[in-house]
Amino acid sequence: MIHTRLYESVIIVNAALEDAQIEAEIEKVKDYIQKNNGEVRAVEKWGRRRLAYAIKKKNNGFYTLFEFKASGDLVAKLERQYQLNENIIRYLTIQLDKKALKAKEVGQKLPSTEPVVEEPKQGVTK
Repeated sequence: MIHTRLYESVIIVNAALEDAQIEAEIEKVKDYIQKNNGEVRAVEKWGRRRLAYAIKKKNNGFYTLFEFKASGDLVAKLERQYQLNENIIRYLTIQLDKKALKAKEVGQKLPSTEPVVEEPKQGVTK
């Protein structure tokens, strides 16, 4: 029996590409995970952001987070695909442990954190 685990993978795609090309790169990653018996649970597109420092002479990147369930050998294959794809300028894949899963569940249950504006009380003078 193959033991599957939960992983998160963040990729930075070259932001100089057109939106359609970026979408195509994201779809390639999703398809690769699914073709290799992985289950994509979530895809979060964080969008274009300025990099803290230049990577491969690029100052901007399109960040995307993948959450997927797969066996350990798929991660090595996936990272090899990232290396071969010249449009992906940086990546990081981690295995989610019990603490991370619990923190993620708690974060999803919390209501949106909107700033609370207190109105001044009537009749109070300084």
